Amino acid sequence: MTPLEAVGLAFAAFLAGGINAIAGGGTLIGFPVLLAAGYGAKVANMTNTVAIWPGTISGSWAYRSEISRQRATITAIVIPVVAGAIAGSALLLSTPESTFEWIVPFLIYGACILLAFQDKLTKMFFAGTDNNLLAGRNLLLMRIGVFFVAVYGGYFGAAMGIIMLALFGLLLSEDMQHANALKGLVAMAVNGIAVVYFAIFGEVAWEAAAIMAVAALAGGYMGVGVARKLPKEKLRLVAVTWGAFAATVLLIRQVW
Repeated sequence: MTPLEAVGLAFAAFLAGGINAIAGGGTLIGFPVLLAAGYGAKVANMTNTVAIWPGTISGSWAYRSEISRQRATITAIVIPVVAGAIAGSALLLSTPESTFEWIVPFLIYGACILLAFQDKLTKMFFAGTDNNLLAGRNLLLMRIGVFFVAVYGGYFGAAMGIIMLALFGLLLSEDMQHANALKGLVAMAVNGIAVVYFAIFGEVAWEAAAIMAVAALAGGYMGVGVARKLPKEKLRLVAVTWGAFAATVLLIRQVW
C-alpha cells in the first residue's frame, strides 16, 4: 500500500465514520473506496466490515441506559441474530467473486434508496403505538425478521440499520430512542460475529482495516459535534450521491 492510498482510505473512513454518527450510510463511502484501491469486491466488503465495527461499539455504549431496559427483547432475539450473522457471512464466502461483483451494484442501489427515504420510513413505522397493530403480539415474526436482516448484515450490511428500525417500529411498542438503541446493539453483534467469521475463514486486508478503523473512530467522535451544526440531510445526500455514482460505475464495468 502506497502512502497516498493509505491517506485516501483514512480520509474515506473518517468521512464514513462521521456520516454514520450523524445520518448513517457510511458503508456507501468506505466500500467503493476500497474497490477503487484495487481490492476485490469480497475482500473490500470483509475489510470494510472489520473497519466499521469499532464504531458500532462506541454507539452502543452511548445507548447503554436504553439498552439495559430491553433485556427481555434482547434475550428473545439473540439466537436469530447470531444464526443470521453466521449464515450471511458464510453465504458471502460461498458466493463466487464474479457473482458478487454483479450483485454489489444492486445492493448499493437498494441501500441508497433506503437511506434517501430514511426519514419517511421512520415516520411511517414510528407514527405512534396506537397504530402499531403488531406490537407485542408477534415474537415469532420478530425472530424471523431479525434473522433475515442479520443474514443481510453478515452478507453486505449497507443500510441494515434502516431495515432494522423499520422492523422494530412495526413489531415493537418502543419509542424511537429505544428502538435506535436496540438497532445499534444488533448492528454491533452482527458486525462483530462477521468480523470473527471473516478473520477465521475469510480474507481481510488487515493493514487497510486498521487504518480505516482508527480513522472511522475519529470521524465518528467528531461527527457528534458536527451533528449540532450541519443538517443530516445534506450529509445523507453526500452518501447517497456517492453510493449511486459508485454503483453505476461498478455496473458499467461489469456490463462492458
